[in-house]
Amino acid sequence: GIAYNPSSLFRGEAELWRYGGDPSLGQPGTFSQPWAWVDLSQLQAMAPLHPVAVQCQEAQLVVTVHRDLFGTGRLVRAVDLSLGSASCLPVVWSTSETTVTFVAGLHECGSTLRVTPDSLIYTTSLNYSPIPPGSAVVIRTSPVVVPIECHYPRRNNVSSNGVKPTWAPFRSTLSSEEKLPFSLRLMNDDWSAERTSPVFELGEVFHFQAGVDAENHVPLRLFVDSCVATLTMDRTSSPQYTFIDFSGCLVDGQLDDATSTFISPRPRQDVLQFTIDAFKFAGDSSNLIYITCHLKVSPADQAPDPLNKACSFSKAISLWVPVEGTQDICSCCEMRSCGLARHSGKLRAPSRWPGGRVRRELPSQPDPLVKEADVVVGPLFIHSWQDGTVRRVPSQGHPWMVLGLAAVAGLLILILAVLGALTVCQ
Repeated sequence: GIAYNPSSLFRGEAELWRYGGDPSLGQPGTFSQPWAWVDLSQLQAMAPLHPVAVQCQEAQLVVTVHRDLFGTGRLVRAVDLSLGSASCLPVVWSTSETTVTFVAGLHECGSTLRVTPDSLIYTTSLNYSPIPPGSAVVIRTSPVVVPIECHYPRRNNVSSNGVKPTWAPFRSTLSSEEKLPFSLRLMNDDWSAERTSPVFELGEVFHFQAGVDAENHVPLRLFVDSCVATLTMDRTSSPQYTFIDFSGCLVDGQLDDATSTFISPRPRQDVLQFTIDAFKFAGDSSNLIYITCHLKVSPADQAPDPLNKACSFSKAISLWVPVEGTQDICSCCEMRSCGLARHSGKLRAPSRWPGGRVRRELPSQPDPLVKEADVVVGPLFIHSWQDGTVRRVPSQGHPWMVLGLAAVAGLLILILAVLGALTVCQ
């Protein structure tokens, strides 16, 4: 995201409002990079430095707070500051420091997400809640809530010289130094084009298309070695759910409530399509997931084998079925062991290249062509029917509220009737 240092953040915000948008409506202009919005109206700070600085980074935000929050020269206590509705504590502070730093994932600390046609907007707040120290019975400052927003563009990619948004647009394309780019894309239901929305309902189906640009190379056949879902971009984080494993076994398809499968036949040898029934992690309120898949290639004229295969589980015949090759190459899917001694199905943590790209660390190979890479798609936003119900409940009201309103209305009618009778008697 765009990083503002304390001496230039206020000027940076003014420039954001200046280039299009109406500040009175809280509508900035159109920007192709992530940017932060901070409402300091409650502070009325007179300090020469901006008291709150925000960096909207790829998967987290960093909030730096000057302890001279109100510009009076009196430093607030770090323990009285927190972030978000979950009241997350700062990660960097000491009594000798004049600043306090918070670092949190975009969906952590009780932040909320709003999806607009052009942006993903993560909203949180800096909270100042003064607590009387020791036996003191008075406080000398007022509680303050400073709203914070991180805006990420939905439709514009950012150059590698800038900071990439978390999602733009739902895929990462990875190239090795030898120019062999792997890709993983979310497609629409008929595979005719990329999906334009990252929002899914439970009951929908993910349509993934993995590919490799084999131009200027010998013909290659692509395989999806493994895929794992996580709550963050770190594929080693917990919780996690692996739905393709053991060198190309689509294990999710064995579940009773799943129809996940590889699509056969392939559209091309360097493309592999598969569908996964939409899911979310139980008990997670963020409703988002990241997908990391490990892709690899082999020569197109090489017969598929237990280490290079794409196998789906057919419930109709209770057997594993390959997209191509003989059926015996899938037998190891049932045993949950497909040559793991030679090739582990567990991925190493991906390392970063300049520009935010990711690749797997590989041992030196005599073959100059890097034949595998990790790709990441996300975040994907998963909503359930219960989510919609929760949003609608407040508008319906509680039964006791309805009864209370009815009782009040009845009392008013009774009073009016009595007054009318008294008027007639007079």
